Amino acid sequence: MTASHVIIGDGIAGSSAAETIREADPDADVTVITEEGEALYNRILIKEFAKGKLPEAPISIHDPSWYEERDIDLVLNTHVTGVDTETKEVHAHTGETYEYDKLLVATGGTPTQLPVENSDAEGVHHFWTFQDARGIKEHAERAETGVVVGAGLLGIDLAAISAAQELDAHYLMRGKAWWRYALSEEGAEIIHEALRERNVKPVFDSGVDHFETDEDGKVVAAIDPNGDRYEADFVGVAIGLNFNTEYLRGSGIETDDGVVVDEYMRTNVEDVYAAGDITQFHDVILGERAQNGAWGSAKEQGSVAGANMVADWDDPLERFEWVSSYSITHFDFPFLSFGHPTLGDDEVERKYSDSEWRRVALKDGRVIGGVLIGDLSPQSALKRLAREQVDVSEKKELLLEEKIPVEEFEAPEPQAE
Repeated sequence: MTASHVIIGDGIAGSSAAETIREADPDADVTVITEEGEALYNRILIKEFAKGKLPEAPISIHDPSWYEERDIDLVLNTHVTGVDTETKEVHAHTGETYEYDKLLVATGGTPTQLPVENSDAEGVHHFWTFQDARGIKEHAERAETGVVVGAGLLGIDLAAISAAQELDAHYLMRGKAWWRYALSEEGAEIIHEALRERNVKPVFDSGVDHFETDEDGKVVAAIDPNGDRYEADFVGVAIGLNFNTEYLRGSGIETDDGVVVDEYMRTNVEDVYAAGDITQFHDVILGERAQNGAWGSAKEQGSVAGANMVADWDDPLERFEWVSSYSITHFDFPFLSFGHPTLGDDEVERKYSDSEWRRVALKDGRVIGGVLIGDLSPQSALKRLAREQVDVSEKKELLLEEKIPVEEFEAPEPQAE
């Protein structure tokens, strides 16, 4: 019989799974359901579009013909309302029911809204979809003053968009450093200075108490908890994601701020898989449950899930074993984070110049992540040490050498089966 595969979500995880399934099984029925009104696009490039640096054309990855050529049924503008794992059915808001043999959950999340007065005012933007980017670009091009909230990787994109669109902007941050769980104040100061040079002024130990609006309901200012007022006819908010799991209630699928899966992308329910930033996956390198929203990680998870969905019962399963990376290209110097830079029980770091800094996060004496500013050449060695789970505890200062002498670290002893 022909196998039926239903994929909820057409981000890079869902699309990669669909492609992997089709290549492995030319006869399978493959259906991809998405809430969005357009097919897969490059989430990495939408920030360059919003900055006014790229037209729309290069950002789209797949058009509807890509799915047609591969006999994949793409269902746009459709919200999944429930999953019945007993009958193996997916229910949509349209009243349609999609039967499956294998199901992949890859719905990602939606931006978290600030729990303050007027956070839904006109002019307050969240940045996640291509449609969000279009609205941000259109507004930022005509705005004069801006406020950005959220000192993380999406927040820095909004700050860079404000700079590129020549806004007089303030970047309100909790604590005393951007991405303070991954960077020390010394390392983050490189980012702070680059922002100041672009007329985006970091404001520390800050946040938003409420937004002021005019009589038409448009945002005009942000008031922080200290009572300071920052004029803003454009506001960008990036304080995290709410993962889209509401439709899984009653399905028996385990959720915990996302969907819980093992290293094979399997949920606790037979024939149901999950992939992408919605997953709480077992990280075989970290040795515990983790979550990662990087593009490369989501793509690999989708491929792993797709391969395991079509595997025969006696085939060995593919395991997700990946050291992710995330780069920022907004400044004159390169920036790259890898693995889990916000976790660990130890670290080493060094500032080499005004635009070069390195920090490596360790757990149980092994590399699990880090941040590189300026010189990215050590990334290959650091990722290798992380993948191979090499004990570096006795020579961790070597991780800060200009060229990391990987051969000086002992290889791990083989583990008993």
